[in-house]
Amino acid sequence: MRPRPATATSTPATPTTLTLGVEEEFLLLDPVTGESMPVADRVRDALSGTAREQSRQEFRHSMVEMVTPVSPDLAALRDHLVALRRAAARAADAVGARLVAVGATPVCEAHRTVPDEQRYHDMSRRFGPVAHDPAVCGCHVHIGVPDRELAVQVCNHLRPWLPVVQALTTNSPLHDGRDTGHASWRSMQLERWPSIGPTPHFDSAADYDATVDALITAGIMLDAAMVYWYARPSATYPTVEVRVGDVCPTVDDTVLVAGLVRALVATMIDEVRAGTPAPRGRDCLVAAAHWRAAHDGVDGELVDLRTGRPRPAWDLVDDLIVTVAPALRRHGDLDLVLREVDRLRRTGTGATRQRRIMADTGGDVRAVLAHLAAQTVAA
Repeated sequence: MRPRPATATSTPATPTTLTLGVEEEFLLLDPVTGESMPVADRVRDALSGTAREQSRQEFRHSMVEMVTPVSPDLAALRDHLVALRRAAARAADAVGARLVAVGATPVCEAHRTVPDEQRYHDMSRRFGPVAHDPAVCGCHVHIGVPDRELAVQVCNHLRPWLPVVQALTTNSPLHDGRDTGHASWRSMQLERWPSIGPTPHFDSAADYDATVDALITAGIMLDAAMVYWYARPSATYPTVEVRVGDVCPTVDDTVLVAGLVRALVATMIDEVRAGTPAPRGRDCLVAAAHWRAAHDGVDGELVDLRTGRPRPAWDLVDDLIVTVAPALRRHGDLDLVLREVDRLRRTGTGATRQRRIMADTGGDVRAVLAHLAAQTVAA
């Protein structure tokens, strides 16, 4: 049963509309074999105008990242996402590749060298084979929080809910042409990096900075840009960046996640300002909750970090909606998010949809990738 958000806690007396933006990473795949193609430079060269300006080089030659401008609302964000995905898909098609929104390399990647930049070479030397794993693609949601002290406290408060967000974005069940048994194989690959995982609890921005400095000194990170925790004060923008999810298969999936993340951040700002302490769950249990989210997605159970016990995933999604409903309402997003959550409940996440096609086609990975490519640019 869908929750009744109208009965949730009241809207603060002085609501604030938060801006948002999204970074999406995509794979460039061979249309016939499904293998990763090292053509990112050629794809970016084929882009022009705003799309070129909003593209970024990534760590693999088979990846391209597209970054939306700052948006005031979900309608504007959606327009940017559609335009950028279609421009990147046209550029990929021009060089014989297929742009696909999928979280992890589904077949194989023969060319795993890093782009010719000093920082990438330094990462390759420091982290060895880990830096040459097959490509993975994420969705990073930025919410405008210019007060850095507040941003650190918001990240503390987000910890219990990020496994639920992760479960909703699962879109990488395949590896080496087979089902891994995990809804997000991307999450499993990334665990090999020493600076990725649940955000630790920090007492202040100074505590955050001192910890990052200590990790750089220890050799775990090359620099502050290698803070890959699931939520962080962005190293580039005045935002809280939530980077826990796989890249979403469709624009509507991305818009849903962005709307939920904005509402979560707004809700946590309210909690911080009200003096509500952040939950101090054990880091090992938080990590276990993220593992369960990556494994089950929303098709099984998730760990409720408020109680430490597993519960049906959709029950926790319903709890999330009730919790953030006031923030959704004041941003004008409640009806859209409820509609999109109902759609996802019916159709499943990207991982569920991929598995359905695999089952219907007798394991035809090419059919899965053709479907994903079409969904990537669907409006």
